[in-house]
Amino acid sequence: QVHLVESGGGLVQAGGSLRLSCAASGRIFSANTMAWYRQAPGKERELVARIISGGATTYADSVKGRFTISRDDAKNTVYLQMNSLKPEDTAVYYCNAVPLGLPLPGYWGQGTQVTVSS
Repeated sequence: QVHLVESGGGLVQAGGSLRLSCAASGRIFSANTMAWYRQAPGKERELVARIISGGATTYADSVKGRFTISRDDAKNTVYLQMNSLKPEDTAVYYCNAVPLGLPLPGYWGQGTQVTVSS
């Protein structure tokens, strides 16, 4: 079992920055693939960024060059640094953990709202 708690969402003007954090407890964090997804009103949940246990990362094309995912295994925490935010980044952002050896979809946090005003 993995328990995830997100924080760091809020309201920001276009061009601004936010950093999301996701604190994990439960199964060995360092072996988990961690990811951030988002879901805007009326849209499906989509992958924003993913980081595997070795540190390799994957990003959605829409956020490449603006967002950075990172992890601190000593703190059991994954981060999403979001720069140059746009109104279309407005969504609920969800942390996701897939422990080694377990299938998708893994575990989800409760979500944190990010609103970018124009």
